[in-house]
Amino acid sequence: MKEKIKIDIVSDVVCPWCTIGYKRLEKAISELGIQDQVEIEWQPFELNPNMPTEGQNVKEHITEKYGSSLEQQKESQQFMTATGAELGFTFDYFDDMRMVNTFDAHVLLDYAKDFGKQTELNMRLTTAFFSERKDVSKREVLKQALLDVGLNAEEALAKLDNDDARYEVKSKESYWQSLGVSSVPTIVFNRESAVTGAQPIALFKEVLTELIEAAQSK
Repeated sequence: MKEKIKIDIVSDVVCPWCTIGYKRLEKAISELGIQDQVEIEWQPFELNPNMPTEGQNVKEHITEKYGSSLEQQKESQQFMTATGAELGFTFDYFDDMRMVNTFDAHVLLDYAKDFGKQTELNMRLTTAFFSERKDVSKREVLKQALLDVGLNAEEALAKLDNDDARYEVKSKESYWQSLGVSSVPTIVFNRESAVTGAQPIALFKEVLTELIEAAQSK
């Protein structure tokens, strides 16, 4: 097989289902043993583009945005925590957890792409937010994440004040929205077909197997 399967993952670093979806996709890829046959690129999507700098309490935010009761939120968080644990990821929900603005995180993920570190940085930021109770809109948290994955933090952080770099991310967000992406994760295969939501591992294996067979029969 000459060409790799291109997988675009449209997601946000504070989206729990994006993490679960990716971990299931990763498991499917590893169970099929096709790590060297896929190329993953993360695409920006902000769940809350208008989130102010100080963020908002998660409970208030979910109630306001989705109308979920505290009871429903608790059940959903318990489910995500259990699902995450099955996939080796820790969701640590707590009372004062805040939803934050993620635009800067997306600018840095775009920077990381050129160094082949996008997935690593994405998971580092997601882990910082969900497992370590950190605010991923704060520069010191972003800087530490960059250092943790071996990127040049100074060069990367300079992008946050660079109009071209910011415009690039806005353009990518608009591009995916113009294609009708309105919820995440949206996982796009070879820019031809897509699945939305944290689908089961079996479904990802099915899609990947079909794509590999189609490529081999060309």
